Amino acid sequence: MGSVKSLYNRNYIKKHALDDFSLHIEAGEIIGLIGSNGAGKTTLTKILSGIIHPTSGHVSVMGFNPWDRKNEYRRNMSVIMGQKAQLWWDLPAMDGYLLLKEIYQIPAKEFYTSIDYLAEYLDVKDQLNIQVRRLSLGERMKVELIAALLHKPKVIFLDEPTIGLDLSAQKAVRSFIKEYRKENKPTIILTSHYMDDIEELCPRICILRSGRKVYDGGLKELHIQYADSKVITASLATESDFSQLINTFPSALGEITGADCQIKIQTPRDKTMEAARYLLNQTQITDFNIKEDEVGTIIEKILSREGHQ
Repeated sequence: MGSVKSLYNRNYIKKHALDDFSLHIEAGEIIGLIGSNGAGKTTLTKILSGIIHPTSGHVSVMGFNPWDRKNEYRRNMSVIMGQKAQLWWDLPAMDGYLLLKEIYQIPAKEFYTSIDYLAEYLDVKDQLNIQVRRLSLGERMKVELIAALLHKPKVIFLDEPTIGLDLSAQKAVRSFIKEYRKENKPTIILTSHYMDDIEELCPRICILRSGRKVYDGGLKELHIQYADSKVITASLATESDFSQLINTFPSALGEITGADCQIKIQTPRDKTMEAARYLLNQTQITDFNIKEDEVGTIIEKILSREGHQ
C-alpha cells in the first residue's frame, strides 16, 4: 500500500552531501578523512577524482578541474576503493596490467620493473597469473593496489583500502602504503573507519559530520584540544592490593575499573601525575603505563558534541 501511495504523493528530503566545505592539501602530504557513514567522505573523494561534480563551488587538483576529466589529469591520479574493483574477475591480474600498460602508455621496461617491485613487496608474485576471482580478499586488494599504482600517480585517493581484510592483510597493506609514500612522495587522501589506518599513516586528519568539517589538524593537536583525560593501566602484585585500591581510590582522581589484579584508571589530564603518584605509593606494581585516550574515543566525543549543538 505504501508503494502505491508513493506513486502519487512522494516526500522529498534535500540533503547537502558537502556543505560550506574547504580543504587545502600540500603536495606530498597524506591526510585522513574521518566521519560516520553518510558524513561526505566518499562524496568528497569522488568529487576530487572527477567521478562526480558539485552543484557549486571550486575544486582544483594539481591545477586541474577534476570533472573535466582531462587525460593529463587522469594520468597523474588514481582511485582505490576497497569495495570496488577495476580488474576483471575472470582474468588474471597480469592481463589487466597489460591493458593498463596500453591505456597509460607505460614504456615496457618501466612497466615490468614496476610489476616486479610492487609484486615482490606485496608478496603476490605467484598470484599474478591466477584469475582474480580465485584470489583471497587480501590478495585481491594487493593486486588492485598494483593496478592503481602502475602509472606512478602523483595523487592517490584511498577509500577504505583495508575494509574486510584480516589483521595480517591490513598490516601488510598499511606497511606497503607507508613505504611507497616514503619512496615516491605522492599526495594521498585516505578515508577509513579503522583507526589503526589513520594513526599509523596520517599525521593530519579531517573530521566530517553531515557534510561539514568539524576538525582539521594533527593527531597530536587533536589530543591536546579535545582529550580531557588520560588512561592509566597497571598490573598489581597481589589480590589484596587490588581490592584495597578498588575500594579506596579517590573519585576526584578519576574512575577506576579492573579485574584479576589488572586496573584501568580514566583520569582527568590535569590529575594524571597525582593519580599516578597515588597508585605508586599505595600498591606494589609489576607493570605500569600512561597513555592518551584512543583516537576513536576522542572522535566519537567530537561528533557527539557537534550533534548536540
